[in-house]
Amino acid sequence: MSPRSPERLTHIGADGQARMVDVGDKPVTAREAVARGRVRMSAAARRLVRAGALKKGDAVQTARLAGIMAAKRTSTLIPLCHPLPLAGVDVTIVPARDGYAIESRVRTVAQTGVEMEALTAVSVAALTLYDMVKAVDKTMTITDVALVSKRGGQSGDYQRRPRADAAARPAPRIAGRTPKGRPAAARESAAATDQRGKR
Repeated sequence: MSPRSPERLTHIGADGQARMVDVGDKPVTAREAVARGRVRMSAAARRLVRAGALKKGDAVQTARLAGIMAAKRTSTLIPLCHPLPLAGVDVTIVPARDGYAIESRVRTVAQTGVEMEALTAVSVAALTLYDMVKAVDKTMTITDVALVSKRGGQSGDYQRRPRADAAARPAPRIAGRTPKGRPAAARESAAATDQRGKR
C-alpha cells in the first residue's frame, strides 16, 4: 500500500496566496469543539486567586467571561475564519496542582466547525488570567493549549490522542469529563479538597 499523500492546505490557493475557504456548498450541521489549556503559577499567586485578594478583582470569573467573549469575536481576530452563529460557549476554569486548568466547549449549527473558536476561548481566558495575576507573579506560563475533540462536519469526529512522548511525562491531569458531565479538571479540585479534609 502506498503511503498516504499529504492533505492540501485549504487556506492556500493554487496561486500560493492565502484565501478564505468557500463553504457555500457544505451542508449545515451541528458541530462542537472542545479545547483545553493551563496557566502555571506560583503557590503564593494561587492562594491570592483562591482568596479573591487580587487588586483587580475576581481573576477566574473575569478570565471566564473573556474567553466567552473571545469565542464570539474569533473571526475578527483570525483573518480567514468565518463568522459563525454560536449556539453555546462554555468556559470552565478550575484550580490545578500547579495553577489553573481551562476548558472551553463551543457549539454551532453551521457549514464549518468551531475548532478555532474553542482554541481562541482558551487562549484569551489564559491571557486574561495572566493579566489579572501578573502583578504578583510574572513567571507564570501559559501551556498545553490544544484541541481535544471535535464533532460534526465532513471530516468526521476527532479525539486527541496522547503524544508519543507522553509516557516520559506525568499523566495529564485533565483527561475527560465526569459521568455527570462536569469538566474533568474539576476532579482535581475535588481531590485536593478531600485531601485537606483528611488532614
